[in-house]
Amino acid sequence: MKKIIKIVLIGQPNVGKSLLINALSGADMKVGNFSGVTVEKAQAKMSYKDYELEIIDLPGTYSLEGYSQEEKISKSFIESGEYDVLVNVLDSTNLERNLLLSAQLLEKNKKTILALNMSDEAKKEGIDINYAGMSELLGVDVIGVSAHKKENLPALLDAIISVFEAGKRANKRIFSDEIENEISLLKDFLEQKDDENIKALNLSLQEISILLLKGENELYQKLHNKAIWLELAPLLNEAKNRLYVQFETKSIKHIFASELNAFANGICAECVKYTKTAKTVHKADKILMNRFLGIPIFLFFMWVIFQLTFSLGQYPMDWIESGVSALQESVKTIINEEKNPEFVSLISDGIIGGVGAVLSFLPNIVILFFGISLLETTGYMARVAYLLDGIFHRFGLHGKSFIAIVTGFGCSVPAFMAARTLKNPKDRLLTLFVTPFAQCGAKLPVFVLFCSAFAPEDQAGNWLFYIYIFGALMGLVCAKILRLTAFRGVDEPFVMELPKYRMPNWSLVWFSIYNKAKMYIKKAGTFILAASVLIWWAQTYPYNEQIRADFDSKIELATSDEAKDELETTKQNYLLEHSYLGTLGRFISPIFAPLGFEWRESVSLLTGLAAKEVVVATMGVLYSAGTELDETSTALSAKLKEAMSEQTALAFILFAMFYNPCLAATMVFRREAGGWRYVAWLFIFTFVVAYICAFGGILAYKFFT
Repeated sequence: MKKIIKIVLIGQPNVGKSLLINALSGADMKVGNFSGVTVEKAQAKMSYKDYELEIIDLPGTYSLEGYSQEEKISKSFIESGEYDVLVNVLDSTNLERNLLLSAQLLEKNKKTILALNMSDEAKKEGIDINYAGMSELLGVDVIGVSAHKKENLPALLDAIISVFEAGKRANKRIFSDEIENEISLLKDFLEQKDDENIKALNLSLQEISILLLKGENELYQKLHNKAIWLELAPLLNEAKNRLYVQFETKSIKHIFASELNAFANGICAECVKYTKTAKTVHKADKILMNRFLGIPIFLFFMWVIFQLTFSLGQYPMDWIESGVSALQESVKTIINEEKNPEFVSLISDGIIGGVGAVLSFLPNIVILFFGISLLETTGYMARVAYLLDGIFHRFGLHGKSFIAIVTGFGCSVPAFMAARTLKNPKDRLLTLFVTPFAQCGAKLPVFVLFCSAFAPEDQAGNWLFYIYIFGALMGLVCAKILRLTAFRGVDEPFVMELPKYRMPNWSLVWFSIYNKAKMYIKKAGTFILAASVLIWWAQTYPYNEQIRADFDSKIELATSDEAKDELETTKQNYLLEHSYLGTLGRFISPIFAPLGFEWRESVSLLTGLAAKEVVVATMGVLYSAGTELDETSTALSAKLKEAMSEQTALAFILFAMFYNPCLAATMVFRREAGGWRYVAWLFIFTFVVAYICAFGGILAYKFFT
């Protein structure tokens, strides 16, 4: 039986942890959450030699002393010891900053390995690293690897096994003489007292002494009501006062921060040599981050992505639609529609029509996320955040809001979770309320459907681009309104790291696209399938056999094909309007009547509260029910164009852009915002904005046409 080794990967953002875990495990990674919280946890399993390796990828964190939920979770997990080996991943091209976290990890005295990633890039930049010397200085294994080129990965795995099998050894994390002296005095005192309360902490005396000097709140709370605290507190105060004098500051936090920097700088001075002069500004940044050209270039890139999303996606989209239509016709032929009308309608109109309408937009989603993944993996998106920071500040948004909003173009669920990096509660709430204005991937099928139906063929990509730009602009306007009213206050300054430019890693890009496509297909095959069946049932029943029979009699007596077709259409429309779904639609239609929506559009928006893809699925069911499909009207877009005016279509798009996010996103919003009252305010706020924009779109259309 293979031995199991539990491995934890931890590192600062942009060090290539995700790429490393994919390179090690062959992309066999599962993404979930830590128990009780919504912080993402990636896990992977692999076999190597006679061992089963279970790898956990902790969220990227700059420090174990941070205050964000991710940093707290990482610290708690590291201290829990629920693993065998700790692998600290570092960026070889930026060791001084990365070693700050390494020093904090070494203080925990766990079985640790330092994996210096991007060693190939370090060589290109003329950075010569003495791995053996660094290992000797730190007292832990130091391995240079390249996840991108998969270099030296077996050496890392061998080191993990070696550290796992070896006994625990003390590392060489040292402090300045002044601090080491105070640690030694505290250790001697604790050793002499041999107190049971100290033993119960399950920490070494070295760790306890360091935490006491740092003023660790959790440790203070555990000891302050114990008998030993009466003797320990005066000793601790004396130690801190001596440090205040020696370091000329009364901030213990500043003292240990300077210690971290000194330790990292010392290690680099001993083990790192630079054979080339570093370029302070990348040539590309002179153009891409130019104050005048930067934003227009970003908009151009996004325009190209949307053009490709529509133009390239149209071909496979047409093929899928044709396949769906052919499958519907085959079902009607194979299962004798006259003998089994309800069952055939369920399979053809409900399941195939609903799910097929959603799946036909899969190519568009793949192309869109491919483009966004390219921008992210090259390091360009971080620069866009820097470019937009000034604009965000003018509208009352924090610079970190960009991270949540960009994530929102993919899905609102992780976007809402990303807002927790904002420490100021008002900044966080403002970001949560504005994030839905980033048009998520689930809305893309709705936009593509309407652009296909109503935009000129050579302008559809432009229309799609304008939709996303208008959504972003409305988000900024609403952010300013909310900042001046509900969330008054000054936003905090924003500092972020700009990663180096890198060639796209195709395996990571593929993994990202594959996961999103798989989730979309899974959603179509489960949630949307169930929704399609439910919608079909609601629009089919009550069955009204007598009314059907009356219409069928009239159709038989009709003398011309035109009269028969007209009666068949009247029959289907009557049955739909008097079904459960039609009754619900007619009940809520007065709300949307000023926007020109009929009951079909009203019901589609209502079902979209569950998931935005269901808007298309609902239309796929409602507009395909009972109609004859031929080569000239197989596409849902063609049927929409026949049934809806351009004015109404514009209002529908605008309303769909801004009204409440899906059910899953709403539940995450409730958790992140802190209660149902915020959910109620979000629903009211987005509904009002959506209604005003839709009505404004109608007025603008009438004015310009």
